[in-house]
Amino acid sequence: MSRRPFAAVLAANTISTAGSSLTLIGVPWFVLQTTGSAGRAGVVAFCATLPVVVAALVGGPVIDRVGRRRVSAASDAVCALAVGAIPLLHYAGLLEFWMLCALMAVGGLVHTPGLTARHVLLPDLAEHAGTTVARAASLYDAVFRGARMIGAAVAGVLIAVVGAEAALLVDAASFAVSALLVAVFLRGVPAAEPRPRPEKASFARYRAELAEGWAFLAGSRLLLGVTVMVMMTNGLDQGWSSVLLPVHGREALGGAAALGLLGALLYGAWGERFPRRAVFAAAFLLCGAPRYVVAALTDTTLPLAMTMALSGLGAGVLNPILTTVVYEKVPDALRSRVAGVTTAGCELTMPLGGLAAGLLVDGFGPVPALLAFGGVYLLTTLAPLVFPSWRSMEREPVSRTGPALPGSARAARSPRPTRS
Repeated sequence: MSRRPFAAVLAANTISTAGSSLTLIGVPWFVLQTTGSAGRAGVVAFCATLPVVVAALVGGPVIDRVGRRRVSAASDAVCALAVGAIPLLHYAGLLEFWMLCALMAVGGLVHTPGLTARHVLLPDLAEHAGTTVARAASLYDAVFRGARMIGAAVAGVLIAVVGAEAALLVDAASFAVSALLVAVFLRGVPAAEPRPRPEKASFARYRAELAEGWAFLAGSRLLLGVTVMVMMTNGLDQGWSSVLLPVHGREALGGAAALGLLGALLYGAWGERFPRRAVFAAAFLLCGAPRYVVAALTDTTLPLAMTMALSGLGAGVLNPILTTVVYEKVPDALRSRVAGVTTAGCELTMPLGGLAAGLLVDGFGPVPALLAFGGVYLLTTLAPLVFPSWRSMEREPVSRTGPALPGSARAARSPRPTRS
């Protein structure tokens, strides 16, 4: 029994996530600085997130066959090269807009399998470390949100002092360090290595394994409802982070330093202590629509900063609840496959979120765009209070085998639908 593999994954996720926060803010800001176009910032966001959906959709069976450690390390290594190439090409005077879009697409394509590979290891690493899944999930999400907070704050400082290009170089370095940690410290962990299969690898077998994940999701009204809801809010959040917040920061809040302050207040962590459905619904209502409305109605930092702080408190509750619920609902053997399907579903609208936000800002201005996004967000987050299937979110006895599955679907495992 050892805590080193779990600690290594936490460290890798912390470094990689903090770096990704630099890109989340740095790339839109870089596009706004170099082109002045919110529409182009939306196009870049579209190119970065569309491959994420594709990779999540088809990657589940591949992760099990190739091995979670290898997938995670290779994913971060490729991301380091793709992100690092952007500022290097810019410094050399060679960066064209299509190159920026292509490099962001490559990063989006390989990043999600790495994240999924690490997350599906969580129950095994928790057992290896001698702790519970619920405690490990809470720590994992708290570290994730803390890393995003730090990354956003550092991004604001770097952009203000040395430019957006420096933020992207730091992100490239963070991916390289994450790849090294996973490659070294997860070696020898059985769950991180390739899973032997009695069947020969073939397209027909791959398609059957992929279908098992879809069948399980379609058969669970709760998981399907969660996936659809998070799909909508992730798309709206993508529009917020990639276009609406940078535009609002540039035009109303005085630049990147204020944006870094807001990013530092964005996320918080809160434990699961009360009925899940009520807490989940209240947290989503708190972290969603208010920030859009406040941003639309104010041009000063303090009101939005306070709203974002409350939003962070609510957001910190969501993923630990979702993680625990999905580990209770999904059998161990379907983890990677259902993970791919739910991640693809949750991120399906992300390419459209950034694109829609950019087009709305260019066509109607920031205020109407913010109010439109806030209204849709409010309607979406009412789902847990309206639909009866959400009542099954409450605690159940945990089963290592899970519910009965049809046919060959009795063989894989999955993490949660995740808010971006």
